[in-house]
Amino acid sequence: MIHFDSVSKRYPEGREALIDVSFGVEAGEMLFVTGHSGAGKTTLLKLIALIERPSGGAIEVHGRDLAHVKHRDIPRLRRDIGMVFQDHRLLLDRSVADNVALPLVIAGIPHEERGKRVRGALEKVGLAGRDKDAPAGLSTGEQQRVGIARAIVARPALIIADEPTGNLDPQLSEEIMQLFVSLRQTGSTILIASHDLALLKRMKQRVVVLDHGHLIDDVPGREVA
Repeated sequence: MIHFDSVSKRYPEGREALIDVSFGVEAGEMLFVTGHSGAGKTTLLKLIALIERPSGGAIEVHGRDLAHVKHRDIPRLRRDIGMVFQDHRLLLDRSVADNVALPLVIAGIPHEERGKRVRGALEKVGLAGRDKDAPAGLSTGEQQRVGIARAIVARPALIIADEPTGNLDPQLSEEIMQLFVSLRQTGSTILIASHDLALLKRMKQRVVVLDHGHLIDDVPGREVA
């Protein structure tokens, strides 16, 4: 599903965010990316979604070389990637349903089909019947669930999440992670950036470790301790 081959990212001010990073992710795999603040976790996710372009190396996503994706084709590429952010990025002037439906509106899905998919996504994240609620009236954990519903509503093959439990207490973090596990069981490939080492130990999934832009370890799930 994902292949990084000697990927580097240098920003204009000279900061090296990623340096010669190589790894792969199989279809249907769940992988965590961890490291200190500024290690390169967010940059790595941005490269996959073509929010950023690498300075060197090659990235393939779903068999497609991202270097050959033109700017006008990026929205089409992102339709097959569900993105979850730490800060939710919900539109507070729209209902829960309207927020979740956004990827479907962009994709031109008919109204009736959008409604079915939105209800299904909300049910999957434990928010059935909350479609007409305003995001501002939800708890932090519920808002994160809305963000996840929005990420999965278009049934993407790949889900990437940047610190999705960063603002949640341990119990809510565990619930959100179990939600990702259930999504993996439907066949989605899931890549999550997280600095919560205790949570990663409980999840027992493969972990790659970044340190100042270098990939310094790649730990199979059975060896995570």
